[in-house]
Amino acid sequence: MDRFPASDLWTEEHCGNLPHAISSKDMTILSNPAPTRIRVIDLETAGSACHNVCEIGWQDVVREINGRWEVNEERGAQFVNPGGPISTQTMAIHHIVDADVAGAPFWKDVAPQVLRPTGDVVALAAHRATFEQRFCSPRLSGGARWICTWKCALRTWPALPSFSNQGLRYERMPNGLDRATGLPAHRAMPDAYVTAHHLRDMLNASSLEQLLTWSEQPGLLPRVPSGPDRKRPWAELGDDALAGYARDRDVDIRFSAETEQRRRGNYNAIPAKAEVQSLLL
Repeated sequence: MDRFPASDLWTEEHCGNLPHAISSKDMTILSNPAPTRIRVIDLETAGSACHNVCEIGWQDVVREINGRWEVNEERGAQFVNPGGPISTQTMAIHHIVDADVAGAPFWKDVAPQVLRPTGDVVALAAHRATFEQRFCSPRLSGGARWICTWKCALRTWPALPSFSNQGLRYERMPNGLDRATGLPAHRAMPDAYVTAHHLRDMLNASSLEQLLTWSEQPGLLPRVPSGPDRKRPWAELGDDALAGYARDRDVDIRFSAETEQRRRGNYNAIPAKAEVQSLLL
């Protein structure tokens, strides 16, 4: 919104026309822009093709004037015509059937309205955001940066046993999360609503820029996820075992092992920054 020209602000003429004196509270409101907003996204799909989204849900998280992040009332969901039948396997997960989406608009028409809302957003967010990013291309999202709440949960709450969206919900029991609004699970709006509460608490513990940085890196797993060393912290592994994981095909396992190698002082084991970046592309 445009403000008064600087030359006209608070001149005697303007002040004389004001119905009451300007309080310090009024000055604070006038000097602060609209709350900073992040939109949490969740998608339900009909299968695996790049055009087969069948539902998108969203929930906004905003930074208030006092600097705290909060989950607000801006949320919703929209059915999307996936351009083909929904598989029975995915129906069994989200319970969306072909009749639900038969008259819905197509993804290319729905996505820009949700991903680039009026008033703009500073970032988009999702749990395991790489999935949503497959469908929310830069062309549709306006090139928005993404926060992955799964990657940020690994850093923020590494001692938790599970980092799934619903696992975090019940491990943490976030304040203010309304149980009914967060159900049913595996539907787009309820899942986005739950994710937004994790994001809110992450933002109140770390900076926005920190979350964006973590999200642009591979996931830093606190423990070995599978195999003979499953559930063991990386620090407990011997150098030879760690070196084996540093050659793993999974980028998150490789990155986590390499991070532990670096903690031990083995800087030669860490790929150059450009090489790490190439792993993300």
